[in-house]
Amino acid sequence: MQLSARKGILRILGKGEKIREIPIHPDLRAALSDWIGERSDRPGADTRALFLNQRGGRLSVKGAHDIIIAIAAAAGLEDDEITAHVLRHTFATRLVRGHTDLVIVAELLGHACLETTRAHSRPTQQDATDALELLDVDH
Repeated sequence: MQLSARKGILRILGKGEKIREIPIHPDLRAALSDWIGERSDRPGADTRALFLNQRGGRLSVKGAHDIIIAIAAAAGLEDDEITAHVLRHTFATRLVRGHTDLVIVAELLGHACLETTRAHSRPTQQDATDALELLDVDH
């Protein structure tokens, strides 16, 4: 991870051992800086993993899932309503509805194929109407 007050890039090891780099949102940069400071006092602080389990090892997929479920339960949501996949889908949908280029959305999600991204972010009728509003019309 590269982190400064103005920039931040997070290296993520994804499916198929594929590494991708994504920019870090400014609000998240501050939170990550705080976490890195706090993390230095915990077991396993010498590892490159950003998130650790209670024993100081790399946080597993199941460990991350359990944390997501706990946060969902604290928010009063059913266990099966919130998963990492649902959060990814919501991320993609918000970007698409915010008119982010689909190529950028695919890159942020780590998709090699636009069709994969498109399947996660179906445009609405309002999206189509908004797109037409961008066209110049001669009167």
